[in-house]
Amino acid sequence: MTRTIPTARGRFAPSPTGAIHLGNVWTALLAWLDARQRGAAFVLRMEDLDPDRSRPHYAAQLLHDLRWLGLDWDEGPEIGGPSAPYRQDERRGLYAEALATLKREGLVYACFCTRAEVRAAASAPHGIAQREQCVNRCWSLSQREQAERIAKRRRPCLRIRMPHTATSIHFDDLCRGPHSEQVSLAAGDFVLRRADGVHAYQLAVVVDDGLMGITHVVRGADLLDSTARQMWLHHVLGFRPPHFAHVPLLIDNVGQRLSKRHASLAVAALRAAGIGAPTIIGWLAHWAGLLSAPQAVRPTELVGLLDLERLPKHDIVIETQMLV
Repeated sequence: MTRTIPTARGRFAPSPTGAIHLGNVWTALLAWLDARQRGAAFVLRMEDLDPDRSRPHYAAQLLHDLRWLGLDWDEGPEIGGPSAPYRQDERRGLYAEALATLKREGLVYACFCTRAEVRAAASAPHGIAQREQCVNRCWSLSQREQAERIAKRRRPCLRIRMPHTATSIHFDDLCRGPHSEQVSLAAGDFVLRRADGVHAYQLAVVVDDGLMGITHVVRGADLLDSTARQMWLHHVLGFRPPHFAHVPLLIDNVGQRLSKRHASLAVAALRAAGIGAPTIIGWLAHWAGLLSAPQAVRPTELVGLLDLERLPKHDIVIETQMLV
């Protein structure tokens, strides 16, 4: 599946599962600035793989909000490009092809464990970084035993069979410095395809970044712990892993990461409240240390000011009234 695209390429890959908020825009702005400063192509990819949560009207609103803020892209939905399509829902065949490759390598098995069993075994915090375990040794099931479980209407997910040797990954994060992880111990046999047939994020993001030739990924620090397993998958599938920069998160005053539940911090809500796009960009630039004080500014005026290594290493607490 190897594909080489020699030029530098960055990306922003949001999920259209709700109105985008300041936390999304923070990452988008930093990724956009990093790409523009490198002279890289900037790709917008819609991660709408989850049919239960993704909605077309959220995708349309997302595109509108990014353009209103002054953020543009060289490839993506509505404008196309050499790596089209740019919506995950239209790329499912590519994920199936990658899964078939891993199967041929003997790295995939059907797991019939329930989510409750896996959660109980892992006892890990919420998030994709949790270590996943098959608690019933499903990899050792015979074809007859698998058929018996399927007959009982127990649909399996598909997991990676992570080798327990030579799986140590080392990389230099462009924001946080050197990082090392023993993938088999930290990640376990993570899911590649859910029991409902939807390909998992960990597989889809690797296939997308690999085939699109993404060279630089700027994303939130909450995804740092998923990076080593993704780099390992890149190597197995014949891709060159991108360089990663994991930036601090925007959090509320009780320490929770900004999410779609913070409706007042959605771009649409801020716009309705009369807060202009330059004001929003100015505050984000100030939090990133690009401006000594918040002031109305457009993204193009910030190109050349971003230094990923000098971004704050701690999460940034914000409140709506700070923008007024």
